[in-house]
Amino acid sequence: MSTSPPSGAYHHGDLHRALLEAAARLLIANGAAALTLREVARAAGVSHNAPYRHFASRQALLAELATEGFDRLRRRLDDVAPLTEERVRALGRAYLRFAVEERPYFLLMFGGEIEKSAFPALANAALTAYAILEGAVEAEGGRDPGEALRAWALVHGLAHLVVERQIPPEAAFAALG
Repeated sequence: MSTSPPSGAYHHGDLHRALLEAAARLLIANGAAALTLREVARAAGVSHNAPYRHFASRQALLAELATEGFDRLRRRLDDVAPLTEERVRALGRAYLRFAVEERPYFLLMFGGEIEKSAFPALANAALTAYAILEGAVEAEGGRDPGEALRAWALVHGLAHLVVERQIPPEAAFAALG
């Protein structure tokens, strides 16, 4: 009786997931600029060609990591109590906490290295997260379509100042009230 895996199976079981987990560890440790498919393969313990079976390019890998980042952000925003007065501010504080606590993902998601339109899942994840803010602005009486964008721009600017270590997080949280 053979104990070897079936033909075509990876010893990792789920190589795609193993590669993403290795990439996430590298992203957190070194940032997106240092992330290569070869380094991801090495970190996952597979051949340097193995990632190409799951990611057409480095950009595709980064896009999938950024998609996961937007999903994480969306979950945090979803956790903000619905229909509370001041929900927009609470969403802003959740966004800022995400930026502080998930800095490598935040920088990847908004760093401009990935063209979202080239990766539909990433574009959709970004829009889904933003739609939470739009809904909160509407629920609080916002009628101007630019109101949600202005709110996001304010919080996003504060978040970038914090992650780029230009202001302390306490100053940004204080600015949000």
